[in-house]
Amino acid sequence: MRIVIAEANEQEKQFFSKRFSNAYITSKLLNDLPKNVLSKAEIVSIFIYSKIDEDLLKNMPNLKYVVTRSAGYNHIDLEACKKRGIKVYNVPDYGDETVAEFALMLMLAVLRKLKNIMTSMWFSPKIDYVALRGNDLHGKTVGIIGTGRIGKKLIKLLYGFEVKILAYDLYPDEELEKKYEVNYVGLDELFKASDIISLHVPLTPQTKHLINKKAIKKMKKGVVIINTARGELIDSEALLEGIKEGRIGGAALDVVESEKMIIDEGDLQREGSYKNALINHILLKHPNVIITPHIAYDTKEAVERIIKRSYEHISSLLSHKPIKKEYRIA
Repeated sequence: MRIVIAEANEQEKQFFSKRFSNAYITSKLLNDLPKNVLSKAEIVSIFIYSKIDEDLLKNMPNLKYVVTRSAGYNHIDLEACKKRGIKVYNVPDYGDETVAEFALMLMLAVLRKLKNIMTSMWFSPKIDYVALRGNDLHGKTVGIIGTGRIGKKLIKLLYGFEVKILAYDLYPDEELEKKYEVNYVGLDELFKASDIISLHVPLTPQTKHLINKKAIKKMKKGVVIINTARGELIDSEALLEGIKEGRIGGAALDVVESEKMIIDEGDLQREGSYKNALINHILLKHPNVIITPHIAYDTKEAVERIIKRSYEHISSLLSHKPIKKEYRIA
């Protein structure tokens, strides 16, 4: 079967080229590949910036399998794939601890005003120590939206800080309730009671702009928002407005709305509006906002797990061996 591996970094290129000698391996997006390459592809492996939709699939008549080297899959039109009999696989378990640890780090960084501290002259007599004074995590109420793999790991980490943990999920986890004293509540109650809110849900039509103007108005003044999931979970304009008004005390974002604009500013028209690009740049400079470049997943161990699992997927498909049910999403 003809294999196309797109969005490959150097480590991935070296790994896959040794194992799939006839594969077409490139750092480019799948969407930017020549039609003659797309038309022959039977297995494609992508990361999160290649968008598989109706328009692309028209150019891929032989496609049988999609292997995304990510846990999230909002970049893939699952219904369009299903209609064509294309099976889709992801890597849901590569970075549970990795992303949870990063989310915790971001919480602490915002609470202790690390961004401002790092730009201050060490022990200068002109330092305004009161302005740099942060807050403890201990004793705070933390709202976790989504208690799947990553949300669950974060709760386990937070438990040692002796915080009060509220959670929202369509499917409450009894183990978390009993072992970690998690209190499942409705979204409105979580918004009203939380000092810190951390997002750990997938991006779907139902969760897009989950954090919007209406939601922010319900939140406790000075709330801190953490997002290591998907940028579009937050309405960027509403977030900026909330920060300017002082309703939101701080935010730490590993993902931002329309983040591909930052990566490729030549792609503005295809990807979204200029407004989001401008808001992202304003947020980036704000003293109460920390933005990292979608890197929460990126540790040596996690990347190795992504590559290994993706290789196992492709090898199993080539040999017609079954893949774990949990890895198939369509």
